[in-house]
Amino acid sequence: MEIKIEVVLLVLSAMFFLSVFAGKASSRFGIPALLLFLGVGMLCGSDGLGIQFDNIHLAQAVGTVALCIILFSGGMDTKISEIKPVLFQGIILSTLGVLLTALLTAVIIWLVLGQTAIGAGIGFLTSLLLASIMSSTDSASVFSILRSKGLHLKHNLRPMLELESGSNDPMAYMLVITLTEILKVGEVSDYWSVVVKFFLQLIVGALAGYLFGKLAVLVINRIKIGNEALYPILVLTFCIAIFSVTYFIYGNGYLAVYIGGLVIGNSKFVHKRSSMKFFEGLAWLFQLVMFLTLGLLVNPHELVPIMLPAFIISFAMIFIARPLTVFLCLLPFKGMTFKDRTYVSWTGLRGAVPIIFAIIPLAEGIPEARIIFNIVFFCTLISLLVQGTSLPLVARWLGLADETRNEISLKDFDIDVSSDIKKVLAEVELSDASFEKGCRLMDIKLPENTLAVMVKRDEKYFIPTGKTVLRNKDKLLIMTDDDKSLQEVYGILKIRKE
Repeated sequence: MEIKIEVVLLVLSAMFFLSVFAGKASSRFGIPALLLFLGVGMLCGSDGLGIQFDNIHLAQAVGTVALCIILFSGGMDTKISEIKPVLFQGIILSTLGVLLTALLTAVIIWLVLGQTAIGAGIGFLTSLLLASIMSSTDSASVFSILRSKGLHLKHNLRPMLELESGSNDPMAYMLVITLTEILKVGEVSDYWSVVVKFFLQLIVGALAGYLFGKLAVLVINRIKIGNEALYPILVLTFCIAIFSVTYFIYGNGYLAVYIGGLVIGNSKFVHKRSSMKFFEGLAWLFQLVMFLTLGLLVNPHELVPIMLPAFIISFAMIFIARPLTVFLCLLPFKGMTFKDRTYVSWTGLRGAVPIIFAIIPLAEGIPEARIIFNIVFFCTLISLLVQGTSLPLVARWLGLADETRNEISLKDFDIDVSSDIKKVLAEVELSDASFEKGCRLMDIKLPENTLAVMVKRDEKYFIPTGKTVLRNKDKLLIMTDDDKSLQEVYGILKIRKE
């Protein structure tokens, strides 16, 4: 039966609406939006509303494009000045940490599945493949949860966690590809060639990302496009080109797009703000599409036979493999406290990336690939539910949440300032208590480094002068140097900040 495109679009729009409202509910109840996106996909799938989707190759293609966009966006949004102090910690966690996590988890999986009827035939190599699929922290989950919650952490922990999650997927991907090829062929004639190929792809990927990132900045600044709206599209074009060209020169495309995004995002180029905003929205769109697709792909009834072993594996990873790996990898760094390492251990989130990697054995027809996929999916649900919901709470318990920093969003003034301009923008609503010393702007003694840039009265906007008479319910756009000065403004105007 031929399905009309209008029907497909209607179903997609309905799923998108459900996901958007799920995202709103997530911020209210503290549940990761990505978990709810997966839930919407499962609800609409074969065991729910009956949408049949079993196209493995299409799901893999969607996941690859989505991960490419998410990693590039994450790189663009990561400031090199912030990750410099934690660069070595992040690199060690994203390389040696992934390898250690895979090995420790493989032993646990081998022992656990060996005691079950469903996994009795799974050997150590297949266990290692399953462990490698789940060995990296998920960039989409870490980026979205830390940023959507506005969670600021002390001791440079947030940049380190974002660096680790953005740069450890390539290592896990290489392990998965290598082990999949070994299991598919059945034997390896030359282990040294496998090792050389493994590291060569990482080196080529890193170099390609850096060089193409520099080239992209040069081209964007030199080319003259009449339509300004096309500049974000040009940046997107470079993102896709970096990934695909790196593949053809036998490098790791995921590492290349992350480093390319890092180079581009930390450079000055024309229409940078609009490009950054474009990619922020695009990354969220692709996260939504990716999680919906993966939710549709799973058959919930198939999760029942593997629930108990997967539950044990999940908690073993959370409470044994990840903490051991983190504490061993960070042992040389004396500046990190026990609480810092504990929190890094807890932020070992699994998300869409392991599920995308679990599609690779399915696509290649590896024996037990469906069991691997179902276990990975269940472990992802547990990780998002247990770790994802508790990140802010655990940060506060450990005294690592920086409560002095607040995310400031403008609602009535649609204005943005380049990140190169080190200023703080905020809007305040005046009340009768704000006029103790007079109603004119000059009567309100704002700090010297603070300006009242604009006033919104009813639905009209105007630029105030010192003689402007302010009224109750007026909204002021304030520009100042830092958060400390902004707190002074709140005090002077008698503003209660919730």
